[in-house]
Formats: sequence, C-alpha cells, structure tokens
Amino acid sequence: MDKFFDFGLTAELLRYDFVVAALFAALVLGLLAGVLGPLIVSRNMAFSVHGTSELALTGGAAALLLGWDTGGGALAGAIVAALVLGLLSRRSSDYDSVIGVVLAFGLGLGVLMLWLYKGRSSNKFGLLTGQIVGQDFASLTLLIGCAVGVFAVLAVIYRPLLFASVDPAVAQARGVPTTMLALVFAVLVGVATALGVRTVGSLLVLALMVTPAAAACRVTASPLRATLLSVLFAVVSAVGGIVLSLAPGAPVSAFVTAISFLIYLVCWGISRSRRQLAQ
Repeated sequence: MDKFFDFGLTAELLRYDFVVAALFAALVLGLLAGVLGPLIVSRNMAFSVHGTSELALTGGAAALLLGWDTGGGALAGAIVAALVLGLLSRRSSDYDSVIGVVLAFGLGLGVLMLWLYKGRSSNKFGLLTGQIVGQDFASLTLLIGCAVGVFAVLAVIYRPLLFASVDPAVAQARGVPTTMLALVFAVLVGVATALGVRTVGSLLVLALMVTPAAAACRVTASPLRATLLSVLFAVVSAVGGIVLSLAPGAPVSAFVTAISFLIYLVCWGISRSRRQLAQ
C-alpha cells in the first residue's frame, strides 16, 4: 500500500505546472457539478447526464479522428445531444426511452470513430477515463469561459428553474416557461458534462455530476444547504481524486468515483440514523 501511495512522489509531482493546471480544472469542475447537481437530482436527470456524457465521447472521438481539439469536440457533441434529447422528448413519459435510443446510436458512432483513429491509444483511453495531462492553456481558457457562461445563465434562470424543479405542475399553471427552462438547463448540463470529459472521462463523469449532489440531498432538504454541501463534496472528490491518482499514475476517474461514493455512503448512514432516531 505504501508503494502504491507514494506520498513523497505525490508531493514532488504537485510542483509540476500540468498538475497545478489539472487541480485548477478540477476545482472549476467541482464548482460546476456542485451547483448543477442538486437541480439534476431534483429533476431526475441522472440518466440524461449519463447519456450526454456518452455523446460527448462521440464528439470527442470525432474531433480526435479529424485532428481537432477533443475538448471542443466533446463540448459540441454534448450540446447537440442536449438539444436533440430536449426536442425529441417533449413528454416526460418518453424521456428515458428517447435517451436510450439516442445514446445507443451516438455511442455506436463513437466506438466506430475510435476504431478508425490510428493515433496513440492513450488518447482514446483518455477520452474514456480522463487524464490530467490534457489540461493546457487552451483547454483551461475554454473551461473558464464555459464555466462563467454557465454560471451567468444559471443566475438568470435559477429562481424559476428551482420552482419548476420542485413543483412543475404549479409552476406551469403560474405561467413559468417550463419547457424552455428544461431545454436551457439541459444545455447547461451538457456543457458542464463535456467539460468533465477531459479530466474525469466520459464513462465516469456521472460520479462527479450526480453523486455529490445525491449525497447532499440525503442529509438536507434545504436547496441552499444542499448546493453548498454538493459543491464541497464535488470539489473534494475531483481535487482529491487527482491528488491520489498522481503517484500510482492510475486513471483519475477511479479515485473520483471512490471518494464520491464514500461520501455518499457516509451521508446515507447519517440519513438512516436520523430516521431511526425520529422513529
């Protein structure tokens, strides 16, 4: 175990610029995931996040095949996926089936594009599981710009969106444009999901977008406290996952998912204990 977690090597690696850039990217992703997560959980959009992340993989694979920036490709794929899912699933009863259909088609295209790509296999693997060396100046600029845009749009629509998330029927009866809000929020989630592909990978970005928020919602019903806890849990998972992955050189996503799942188990235990005390 000491050989696997070499703390001296970890401390040495933390001095490198690419590691610092990766930690900064993880911090921004944690903030994004933490703020969006409680709304994703309250709107039952976990499967949608999974579908969007897989279609971000398709966009990244297309960019890899064409020699373009994979971050931009993943972002384009996620935005297109969010718009397609929003337009095809006007009725809530159709939502899961539409996600399944589009996800299967897009994932098949992504696998084909990865097979056609003849470059380094590490580039393919990085799209699936994330890699800390993928953060350069251009990718950080894209990350910061998109994060600022997401926060700005969310600040404008947050109150009606929260209303529509808590009680959609009453919100619609009071004239809140629930359909438009759902479409805009789907695009915001798509952007945040795509930004996480380069660091966490498309397969397990769900752990960062959903698990911290689900853990926070286990211990509080307050939207504000749930958001603050979700941000804390997401940042700890993302930054901690990168730090723990340094010495063994293992995929970041493995540690991000482990930390976030451990946090969820603790919150689940707290919630269960509260219920037993109340009874």
